[in-house]
Amino acid sequence: MKDKVVIITGAASGIGEATALLFGREGAKVVVSDINSEVGEEVVKRIKKSGGTASFFKADVASAAENKALVDFAVKNYGKLDIAVNNAGIGGEANKIGDMSLEGWHRVIDINLHSIFYGMKYQIAAMLKNGQGSIINISSILGSVGFEGSAGYVAAKHAAVGLTRNAAIEYSSQNIRINAVGPAFIDTPLLDQLDEDIKKHLISLHPIGRLGRSNEVAELILWLGSDKASFATGAYYPIDGGYLAR
Repeated sequence: MKDKVVIITGAASGIGEATALLFGREGAKVVVSDINSEVGEEVVKRIKKSGGTASFFKADVASAAENKALVDFAVKNYGKLDIAVNNAGIGGEANKIGDMSLEGWHRVIDINLHSIFYGMKYQIAAMLKNGQGSIINISSILGSVGFEGSAGYVAAKHAAVGLTRNAAIEYSSQNIRINAVGPAFIDTPLLDQLDEDIKKHLISLHPIGRLGRSNEVAELILWLGSDKASFATGAYYPIDGGYLAR
């Protein structure tokens, strides 16, 4: 990772934060991006404190213009873009399809799906100039199966996998690898709003007997971004404690 330039969205907490810290420790130049400036700047400070190189750029991934500005920032500050981790996302409105609001549907699709298209559109353009690159799109186990009350999330995460595969077909011959990661339920701030009974139920769905940890997902993302994964492209990698094996 030495001197590799990486963009990570949703990098102020959870999987994004763990990934940013890991890439920083491994020598990458990390552009930490999030809508939460205060927390995002703290992640940058932690990377620098450990001897790494990082900067923060506030961006709303649901905006095409802000995705472009994020890529432009990385290239202007570090000269190129080698790796992009499209991680930002939300759980979205929890309702059955017939009860879901139109606003709730559009919001989760904007943030969890349109953001990946916008991100790749500008990331790929920068990587083509660089002659190589690796993009990792964060999907979910729900990019493979359904989950009651999460229609928007499930639809977006399924679509993210399809979009990843299509992009890989289009650009792998130009030395840009594109993969998707499918975490199961990870113990992040996103789950803090759940009561203990629901958390226990979620744990029971994982044969390994616990929720995942952000750093475990970060290690897979790091591998996919590295040259060690040079033949890995167009694939969907669940990291799920056995969830999908049932």
